[in-house]
Amino acid sequence: MDTPFPPRPVVGILHPGAMGAALGSALKARAGAVIWADAGRSHATAKRAELADLIAVPDVGELARRAHVIVSICPPDAAAAVAQEVAAAAAGRPDPPLYVDANAVAPATVREIGTRLGVGQVVDAAVIGPPAWELGRTVLWLSGVAAPAVADLFAGTPFTARVLGSDLGAASALKACYALQTKALPTVWAVLASAADAYGVQDALREQLAGDGVDLGAHLDALQARAGAKAWRWAGEMDEAAAALAAVDVPDGFSRAAAQVYRRMAERRD
Repeated sequence: MDTPFPPRPVVGILHPGAMGAALGSALKARAGAVIWADAGRSHATAKRAELADLIAVPDVGELARRAHVIVSICPPDAAAAVAQEVAAAAAGRPDPPLYVDANAVAPATVREIGTRLGVGQVVDAAVIGPPAWELGRTVLWLSGVAAPAVADLFAGTPFTARVLGSDLGAASALKACYALQTKALPTVWAVLASAADAYGVQDALREQLAGDGVDLGAHLDALQARAGAKAWRWAGEMDEAAAALAAVDVPDGFSRAAAQVYRRMAERRD
């Protein structure tokens, strides 16, 4: 297969959070080197990168100049800015890097990134599942002209790569739709509990739900356990999911309400 990068490319990870560290670690066997930009990053990020045995470079500019493949995995509301920073740093390169946008963003956001970096140089990626350290738990959905090359790069890693086609934005559309049931739907329990509490009927509601075999407390505990410190990030993902739905004239209120719930959860943690 012809690929837009060498057989053992230098891979850049922006940025090695829990998922980014897992992605970087997964590619070590296939890459000549896996690098990350440490300027301005936290001690926790640096520690994750160290444990994943990733190589630090000074900043995003240096990473963009050295890498053949760049994987962006950052908070949704930072995706466009990160892509712009890479575009500026890589401008003028005779061999521009292939940019894999693995962020939970709307299809329109990925297409905008494609206009900045070149449609043929961007692959839309959606990670569904936890950070993968073992095979069989996490799928990496890919779309874009170079999606098959990226799928081949991940072959044999803990991430099961699947190609959706050449349409930039298809992987992000799948992620947005999937997030409705994994992240938006569970927030209904928080909404109804808050409303019942405000009206002073929460005990009666819990009793009524228990009669239907529903444990409201268990649902609320599960939501808190899953979101936890990630609530602020999930709010951004729900905003992007709402934009994806609105773009095809589908009601987007579910995702926008979920974003509000997660923002309130994040505020309570602060």
